[in-house]
Amino acid sequence: MNILELTNINRYFGEGDSRVHVLKDITFTVERGDFVAIIGQSGSGKSTLMNIIGCLDKPTSGTYLVNGVDTEKLDGNALAEMRGKQFGFIFQRYNLMNSVTALENVELPAVYTGVAKSARKKRARSLLENLGLGEKTDSHPNQLSGGQQQRVSIARALMNGGEVILADEPTGALDSKSGENVMDILKQLNAEGHTVIMVTHDRGLAAQAHRRIEIKDGEIIGDERLQPLQSAEPRPAEKPQNAFLYQKDQVAEAFRMSVQAILAHKMRSMLTMLGIIIGIASVVTMIALGRGTQEQVLSNIAAMGTNTIDIMPGTGFRDRNSAKITTLTVADAKVLAEQSYIASASPNANSSGSVIYGNKSADGVTMNGVGMQYFDVKGLSIAAGRIFSEEEEASGAAVVVIDDNTKNEFFSNNENPVGKILFFDKRPMTVIGVTAKQTATMGPANLLRIYAPYTTVMNRVSGARSISSVTVKIDNDVNMQVAEKNLQTLLTARHNGVTDFFTMNSDSIKQTIESTTGTLTMLISGIALISLVVGGIGVMNIMLVSVTERTKEIGVRMAIGAKQWNVRLQFLIEAILICMIGGIIGVLLSYLLGYLASVFMPSTILSFSVDSVIMAMGCSTAIGVIFGFMPANSASKLNPVDALARE
Repeated sequence: MNILELTNINRYFGEGDSRVHVLKDITFTVERGDFVAIIGQSGSGKSTLMNIIGCLDKPTSGTYLVNGVDTEKLDGNALAEMRGKQFGFIFQRYNLMNSVTALENVELPAVYTGVAKSARKKRARSLLENLGLGEKTDSHPNQLSGGQQQRVSIARALMNGGEVILADEPTGALDSKSGENVMDILKQLNAEGHTVIMVTHDRGLAAQAHRRIEIKDGEIIGDERLQPLQSAEPRPAEKPQNAFLYQKDQVAEAFRMSVQAILAHKMRSMLTMLGIIIGIASVVTMIALGRGTQEQVLSNIAAMGTNTIDIMPGTGFRDRNSAKITTLTVADAKVLAEQSYIASASPNANSSGSVIYGNKSADGVTMNGVGMQYFDVKGLSIAAGRIFSEEEEASGAAVVVIDDNTKNEFFSNNENPVGKILFFDKRPMTVIGVTAKQTATMGPANLLRIYAPYTTVMNRVSGARSISSVTVKIDNDVNMQVAEKNLQTLLTARHNGVTDFFTMNSDSIKQTIESTTGTLTMLISGIALISLVVGGIGVMNIMLVSVTERTKEIGVRMAIGAKQWNVRLQFLIEAILICMIGGIIGVLLSYLLGYLASVFMPSTILSFSVDSVIMAMGCSTAIGVIFGFMPANSASKLNPVDALARE
């Protein structure tokens, strides 16, 4: 029964004037169980013929049937499946992969045909033991002799049953003793029912076959039977897994091979990751810096008081004439305090001067003249003593409440400031309370703050008849924008229709700062994102180099049954793994930078979020997919013959 049928096979290489006719009308059949030697000098076309027989190459014209199947009608993946199930290749240079063990080299063809892991490992181990390599299963090819490597190659050829064994100069790279052992193995395999086709230029080896086909200048010049044909039955193959387990196993094996490839080229892989590491670290750190800055500013706003509106004279902060406007009065503050939507209102009258206590003094200190409700409006708590009373506010009593900075500036740690007398511009003021330390404040952190009744500042210190501002607190259940519009209408009416004041809504400030810092964060992150793209291009370039370096490995994988999607998947997983590992290292690096910043630059706050980490990892994975696809696709489309010929 014919297992192979070749009819009028022609193969041309090149185009135009350089077109070469390598095989010329080759016609012969091979019966199951035969041992055929194809002999010829170098350049005769025997290797090209072997490539066509092994479905590594296609003829330019003619018909080639394998078990009655026309190979011309099969696409690349179908040909790969046929190679994996029908043929076993024994190469002159062994073509083993040094990154994996002998056992893993042998079981590789079964990986691509979907044989279960336990079954293929058992068979691979059995094949190596039968070939005298039972103690070498965990050895890598570079730890084996030439004869041992060729036996591993033979075991690999038999892994899926090896119905047809294709041996290309199987003894060419061996010493005479090892060569004899390989020939004995081939004859034994043929005796067990394998069809063996051997390409050689050695007539002595060809004489040991059952049939000898001689080829010269691309034509068959001799076809002689040397020994009678032995009958043989089709060899059963390992039963493949179901579709789900097959796909799962293929992905798992591609992942394992990708990890092995990365570990085999550690330095190159690390350099490839470097661009991703820098890019991810930059993006995560910039986002954390933007969030930290935003949170710090918002906490400072919160220190000003929640649901608060400040009313100040003039048309805005840039109004140079605001100091001349004196229409804002205590009466305005009292009228506002009576409105149902306003929880409290505090008139503010400030004055700047020097403070003296004992032998200590400080210049440029601002005394904040406020109403007793100011502390509630601003959310200030008292650490010691009390705030001034309604009577003290009404009478303009010479009492003050100092903040934590003022206490530390003028009093020792064990000294209680309450009851002590400070001199503000030579005017004695009794300290009745100390505010608790504020975690966040607007302005410099070491600013000295003194609070006195606004009547005290106006009557005893500045002598002014008008106030500098009014701070109101809006009820929690009232819309801030509506309340702000209402009080603006009320004050405009009180000022005879003239809007000689402006308002500052803490909620509006918060929204403005959130918008501004968000925009800045996006801008900085966008700049950092460019480094990610550069890193992705680096990954693509290195992966393309990797494809070039590993072209022969790809050819071997395709020869033993790897389909295009197997190769594509492996290289794609490699790119994704490199980017993901780089992403993880980049995130860890950004956290390290955050820790170092907190130690050496306490004022710089980095606020990391799970969202930014997820986004960073998503970016690194996407880069692996996007920039890894091109090299992976390029690898999958390599011609097996060209790939195997690459050194």
